[in-house]
Amino acid sequence: MYGKLNITGEIELMTGMHIGGSDAFSAIGAVDSPVVRDARTNQPLLPGSSLKGKLRSLLARAYNTDGVKNHDEDAPLIRRLFGSAGKNQPVPSRLLVSDMFLTEDSIDTVKKQNLSGFTEIKFENTINRLTAVANPRQLERVIRGVSFGLDMIYEVRAAEEITEDFQLLAEGLKMLQYDYLGGHGSRGYGKVRFRNIEVACVVGDVENTDELQNILCQAVVL
Repeated sequence: MYGKLNITGEIELMTGMHIGGSDAFSAIGAVDSPVVRDARTNQPLLPGSSLKGKLRSLLARAYNTDGVKNHDEDAPLIRRLFGSAGKNQPVPSRLLVSDMFLTEDSIDTVKKQNLSGFTEIKFENTINRLTAVANPRQLERVIRGVSFGLDMIYEVRAAEEITEDFQLLAEGLKMLQYDYLGGHGSRGYGKVRFRNIEVACVVGDVENTDELQNILCQAVVL
């Protein structure tokens, strides 16, 4: 059996989020660490690699009971869903995660509320305990309250494994809501929640999409 299921929804930022872009050419006095942006619109984006990598990392903590850190030695369920580049037995990923962009509602809200933009500058300061010397820096964050459009494709390769794969994905989404996305999570950055998740069959003929959608939706209810 082969098919493709499109998983859509929204990722809402509950706190400011920082996923860094290039700062190689920052001028003196400029922001030390800007966020990654869409080259066409100059608006913040959420890289699919950031979401996929975080989900895999969280699931690895739960399922890699032997403490293995190599991706190619993750638990079989994780390798089946996220893929593996192992030389002896490579496994193609079943989960394709696209880069995610600001929703139209978020763009309209920022404009209507006359906010200065989609990002803010957060001043951080590290103090050397021995010398009391301060090391200030400026980090750019995407402001809380905006949402990115979730867009993932799940490739169906075995009908009997679909539900198990979705249960694993649902577990990862749930854990992420109690963790963080991006950097500096221990300082309060990157708390997110998932909303309005839908599952639709776009290639092939998969009949139980409502059940799969319920698996994801029930997991992300806070």
